[in-house]
Amino acid sequence: MKKLVKSLAALASALVIGSAFASEAGYPLDHFPTEKLTQQAALQNGAKLFVNYCLNCHSASLMRYNRLHDIGLDDDQIRKSLLFTAGKVGDPMSIAMHAADAKEWFGALPPDLSVIARARASGAGSGSDWLYTYLRAYFRDSTRPTGWNNVLFENVGMPHVFWELQGARGATLEEIREVADESTGKPSGFTKTVVTFDASGVRTEKSEKLEGLHHHPSRHWTLATPTGGKMSQAEYDDNVADLVAYVTYMSDPTAQTRTRLGVWVLLFLGVFTVFAWMLNREYWKDVK
Repeated sequence: MKKLVKSLAALASALVIGSAFASEAGYPLDHFPTEKLTQQAALQNGAKLFVNYCLNCHSASLMRYNRLHDIGLDDDQIRKSLLFTAGKVGDPMSIAMHAADAKEWFGALPPDLSVIARARASGAGSGSDWLYTYLRAYFRDSTRPTGWNNVLFENVGMPHVFWELQGARGATLEEIREVADESTGKPSGFTKTVVTFDASGVRTEKSEKLEGLHHHPSRHWTLATPTGGKMSQAEYDDNVADLVAYVTYMSDPTAQTRTRLGVWVLLFLGVFTVFAWMLNREYWKDVK
């Protein structure tokens, strides 16, 4: 029994330490402004951005255009402003690009975005948080085929489709690694490497040896301020939040309705509980 307890304790410690290192190594997620989910104007702007910037390569086959009625758009508005890849308002949000062509051009088929906001949820944050951070975490990297990279999704194949709106930016990666002695294989110290990308994507690297063994392995990204964009950083962040709000709505169009209905259900159950308790007391008042 004692051996079992010790084994479970060791396993728990390993999981805690592993999760701590995982969260330390990853780029922290920014908080998505959830109030956007209830703002009809934000959802409509997000739908426009999605159709104009995302639907060229990414499909949303589980979403039909007529579901946009839920965010205040009628059939005429959908046809005039959003219906570019389908013939009818009732058609799904598909793309004209063939899967074989996509694999040849991009190396892989761009994923369907119907439920991406749910698929990207993790212990680090919601899927909306992940998308909100990801779309604001691009930087120039001349070593990549597209000329862009992302601190949240390193070496991502997708280019920065919003670069004209946000502008170009650089980034800096500071990484500390443990160094092992070549003869003994035991840890002998640490090295610190700083990799810098300027606004044009030019990469420079510097390394130095750290004295002592009190350091620990780590990776930390720092993004520079974007320059040359059509929008200010605040305007760009607001538009990205609109897009993420729409993608989040698209992954579960009935979520807000269920939330509102759930409040009324809980209120009903609260009132019903009071009356049920009073009725039960009345039935049993003469029973000893």
